[in-house]
Amino acid sequence: MERAGLPASLVRLWWIGEAPPDPRPLEDLAAHVSRVFERTVRVDTVPERPGDAYDARRRQFSSGRILQWLVGRLPEDGSKVLGVTDVDLFMPVLTFVYGEAQLGGRAAVVSMARLLDERGPRSAVVVARLAKEAVHELGHTFGLLHCETNPCVMSRSSNLVQVDRKGTTLCHDCQVRYRDAVVGGGIEP
Repeated sequence: MERAGLPASLVRLWWIGEAPPDPRPLEDLAAHVSRVFERTVRVDTVPERPGDAYDARRRQFSSGRILQWLVGRLPEDGSKVLGVTDVDLFMPVLTFVYGEAQLGGRAAVVSMARLLDERGPRSAVVVARLAKEAVHELGHTFGLLHCETNPCVMSRSSNLVQVDRKGTTLCHDCQVRYRDAVVGGGIEP
């Protein structure tokens, strides 16, 4: 779904988790990402998984290594790729992260591991959390930085209270920055 003024482009969602994919949360996520960024979003199946991202000492997966793996497999069509996983992610300086992205790049990863609650991956709360963190990370690929506006999806989240508090969309200022950058050529679509 492309809208007037924005160039056509594709966002691909790749399930790269350890468990088999649950299509419903991925389809819900694709619909939400499409609405926020006014892009066509496709859920693709990828048979491979990042092989060297696990850190046995931390018992977590390196989000940076997963990003490198995604970058090495980017499609030639210029589409952005969001890897969605069920494994726990970390960065060397942080205990955990919900996701990571290339600022102004084409790849991002988001994990459901710390977004889950007792109702499972299909609960409305978990679906909303995943949507927020996915849009946040994809926002970085479009060049958006962290936002100080509290309900903006681009605001920082270091715990679930902060994730649950923020909205599922870009604030007005971030929406303007996104549209200006994409239409003005400042960001690769």
